[in-house]
Amino acid sequence: MKYYIIAGEASGDLHGANLMKELYKADAHANIRFWGGDLMEATGGTLVKHYRELAFMGFTEVAMNLKTIFANIKLCKEDILAFKPDVIIFIDYPGFNMRIAKWAKPLGFKTHYYISPQIWAWKENRIKAIKRDVDHMYIILPFEKDFYEQKHNFAVEFVGHPLIDAINNRQPTDTNQFKKDHNLDGRPVIALLPGSRKQEIAKMLSIMLSVVDDFPDYQFVIAGAPSQEYSFYEQFLTKSSVHFISNQTYDLLSVAHAALVTSGTATLETALFKVPEVVCYKGGWLSYQIAKRIITLKYISLVNLIMDKEVVKELIQGELNKKNLKKELNKILTAEYRQNLLKQYDLLEEKLGGKGASFKTANLIFKHLT
Repeated sequence: MKYYIIAGEASGDLHGANLMKELYKADAHANIRFWGGDLMEATGGTLVKHYRELAFMGFTEVAMNLKTIFANIKLCKEDILAFKPDVIIFIDYPGFNMRIAKWAKPLGFKTHYYISPQIWAWKENRIKAIKRDVDHMYIILPFEKDFYEQKHNFAVEFVGHPLIDAINNRQPTDTNQFKKDHNLDGRPVIALLPGSRKQEIAKMLSIMLSVVDDFPDYQFVIAGAPSQEYSFYEQFLTKSSVHFISNQTYDLLSVAHAALVTSGTATLETALFKVPEVVCYKGGWLSYQIAKRIITLKYISLVNLIMDKEVVKELIQGELNKKNLKKELNKILTAEYRQNLLKQYDLLEEKLGGKGASFKTANLIFKHLT
């Protein structure tokens, strides 16, 4: 079979790579062409476009790059027509992927969507396009099943969350060796996960690093995104207690004592590594004003959304300042608070459905095709 996979972000690259591994097992003759990143490329197949060239954040940045976005859509359509895949597999990234699905379905291409667009958060009217343009939807969050099937009468398949596999299948990190390799001392590590795009990294780190001097018994380590060069981060490495490690976020989380995390998939990853965290978000003024008028969720972190209660503290926009960040970081460093939080993390993992998401999804795709 010929598979065409479109992933437009770092998280999609991770899940796409694990899905590809299982597709190769399920289909000995799999021929895969994809949009993704380094992890997918290392798995096999043919990379068409790297997600670094696709990542635009916020309403204003998207508006400023419309010419590039439309050029990429045109290239994708032409490449699909030339490849003639048996199925197109979309991984999240809805602004781009839903456009391709709308074009591809009437032409007779099979359209499978792995990791649903978060239409339960905003743009719920996209359900009409999903019903029209998507043959099969594989969801990874438990509450999405009722959303699709009970509220919108659209059958979906809950496969569990692929992060559980990604974390459980990795080689354990030797804490002492990791610290030695990266010139870290014996103090506990506080991981800083500021995001993957320059705009959000700069905004988040300026606030996260403001509390460093208040915690001299800890060392802070910035998790560098694979999409950014070291030279970009140098401006933030002005204190001896602040370190930088690129493209090793899972290793870093496995040795971390606590973390400050920009909202997104990283909040869930941090919880699955059982690291107490404070969730941070501060967007551009215009983007935030628009977003808060169209997003009606009680929470912004996946941890709290899945648990349907505040498990981890969220500091959003104006609330994200040095005073509040220092207060909340102090809180997650206390023994009793940490113990209660880790119990909630265990319940979270149970809700996510256990291991095997990539295996289930690959085999369901292959089954539907054959």
